[in-house]
Amino acid sequence: MTDPHQPATSPGTDQADIERRAAIAEALGKEVWPADRDQLIAKAQEGTPADRVLSDLQRLPAGQQFENVQEVAQALGLGTEQQRF
Repeated sequence: MTDPHQPATSPGTDQADIERRAAIAEALGKEVWPADRDQLIAKAQEGTPADRVLSDLQRLPAGQQFENVQEVAQALGLGTEQQRF
């Protein structure tokens, strides 16, 4: 049984990674996918993203297509949850 007072993070993730991924997801929205690095940066710049979000997006490899924020997080080396189903 899990402790309800502990954060519900999957193994391999930490709170900082979760917060970074959430900030990226918030800056990009749902309509941008699939997209490459340049498209993601342009989409984020339509709003007022945190400097960290733009910095992270600029670190993505050029020419690679991303299907969702999970793939972006993996490319950035952030901890991600494993598929459960």
